[in-house]
Amino acid sequence: MLPSDHRPATLIPGGAVFPHRHLTGIAGLAPHEITFLIDEAEQWIDANRARAKSDKRLEGLTLINAFFENSTRTLLSFEIAGKRLGADVVNMGVNQSSVKKGETLIDTAVTLNAMRADVIVIRHGSSGAVQLIADKVDCPVLNAGDGSHEHPTQALLDALTIRRRRGSVAGQRVVICGDILHSRVARSNLLALTALAADVRMVAPSTLMPAGVERFGATAFTDFDAALDGADVVMMLRLQSERMNGAFIPSTREYHLRYGLTPERLARARPDALVMHPGPMNRGVEIVSSVADDPARSAITEQVETGIAVRMACLDVLTRRARGVDGWA
Repeated sequence: MLPSDHRPATLIPGGAVFPHRHLTGIAGLAPHEITFLIDEAEQWIDANRARAKSDKRLEGLTLINAFFENSTRTLLSFEIAGKRLGADVVNMGVNQSSVKKGETLIDTAVTLNAMRADVIVIRHGSSGAVQLIADKVDCPVLNAGDGSHEHPTQALLDALTIRRRRGSVAGQRVVICGDILHSRVARSNLLALTALAADVRMVAPSTLMPAGVERFGATAFTDFDAALDGADVVMMLRLQSERMNGAFIPSTREYHLRYGLTPERLARARPDALVMHPGPMNRGVEIVSSVADDPARSAITEQVETGIAVRMACLDVLTRRARGVDGWA
């Protein structure tokens, strides 16, 4: 279910201070707050490309990356972001977690709080787990993905990538194709992109399309070819097989025939349409290598780079009160 109070934006109001203690999702953020975070991230892209990458504004603070679900890209991205800001970074992987030994999530939250971290990044396989922990700790919490619920920094980095490559998010026709039903990336992107006034089209087999996406400003399609007409951005998603209980598609071969992004299918979009994917990719299923690796069209590696900048910005913003930054007391 998507939040009942979400409303797509037609105008983006001017800047404002980010008032939230945690970042557990895009739901609940106003359009100007989303814009504020991606504006803050913009500065870090050029800084990260420079030779002197280190910034010490989080020096003396401890960041715990508590990942109860396996991850490579997101964990590394948050670790690099924390270290480039000068924080002491501690990674807690799923194999190190006492949850595997039977500890409850609330007990884990209490334990993490007792360690007096200054900010905690959490990834968990259960929807709502991050909010549960956020309610039990005294420091800011950042959601790195919880079940099929949300992945807010992925949506922020996607929005920033689109803005940098297309000049604006507003008015862009963005086609999101894949396992919409189980994808936290799709959910967060739906909320962020419609809030920023993009024209969002969601494409999936009927078995993988959640009900009611139209209420939140998107248009639902089961025909990928029809959805691609006039597309400015094509964002592909992998099949979330680990979250599927039952047969949602006849076969991966059949799925590729109807929903795989090939050069022939991409030709239905605008000639300069941008290709995106949050990773990891299943080449030959939702996307073919010639499209994924096309240097003129693909922004997939740029998404990875932008992700570090977005996570630096979020860590900076969420810790400003603790650091006594002017205007954040």
